[in-house]
Amino acid sequence: MTATRVAGIELGGTKCICTLATGPDGVLDQREVPTEAPETTLAALTAILTEWAEQTPYAALGVASFGPIDLNPSSPTYGYITQTPKPGWPMTDLLRPLAAVAQVPVAFDTDVNGAAMAEMRWGAGQGMDDFAYITVGTGVGVGLIVNGRPTRGLGHCELGHLRVPRLAGDTMPSGCPFHDDCVEGMAGGGGLARAMAGRDMASLAPDDPVWDRVAHAVTCLCHALVVTAGPRRIAIGGGVFGRQPQLLPRIEPMLRQSINGYVPIPDDQPYIVVPALGGQAGPLGPIAMAMSALAEA
Repeated sequence: MTATRVAGIELGGTKCICTLATGPDGVLDQREVPTEAPETTLAALTAILTEWAEQTPYAALGVASFGPIDLNPSSPTYGYITQTPKPGWPMTDLLRPLAAVAQVPVAFDTDVNGAAMAEMRWGAGQGMDDFAYITVGTGVGVGLIVNGRPTRGLGHCELGHLRVPRLAGDTMPSGCPFHDDCVEGMAGGGGLARAMAGRDMASLAPDDPVWDRVAHAVTCLCHALVVTAGPRRIAIGGGVFGRQPQLLPRIEPMLRQSINGYVPIPDDQPYIVVPALGGQAGPLGPIAMAMSALAEA
């Protein structure tokens, strides 16, 4: 029996990844497109989808994007990238031109929610309905799945902008233009660049005070996740943690000390983990989304 082909597009701030697959072990085609002006990028993405639709038709499409994005189907700007700081992209109609290529079920969500859904289907979150995926890279994003669904409300999860207490004596500048003390401003790449004051990240020792700040901010984020949504596991990925392997082992002990027994964090296996899908968690996110959309169609 032939496996069903689905298409997925992960839109990031610097590049987009287009994937045609039947699953993580069945990637049939995967291509990168630089994230340039919206009209240029969307033209390149629709050209790839059109080629696939004509030569190797896909049964569903997933689109996972950087944000903020409008996820309210009743909104006139549903499918738009909204007030992003990325030049040229605010109020870009993203979904309609991509969905118009083929008349198939379509799923639309944030890139981090997509990665969380991929990890739940094939990776570190298998068998769980409540799971969180944190990426610490240029920014900090959280994919938060509760009762099997991404959270909704006023908008999608933006826990990277959770404001947290600074470490005593931390006067290093924030990288966030909105908040002086949010997780993204203190742990994301922009905050790191400002805190390093011209030093090269690769030259920093593992015990540099910059990493204390990052570990503290991310631990505070995990504490907030535990006492609000209660995910059964938290995976942390992204470029900062990928290039600094000394960071991840610090988070779970600090989290347990911070929670101080108030919430029974599972201890039969690691609670804070690396994404099992590695660098493919993001690109496989829209594939997982497309498969869910197809099943629900």
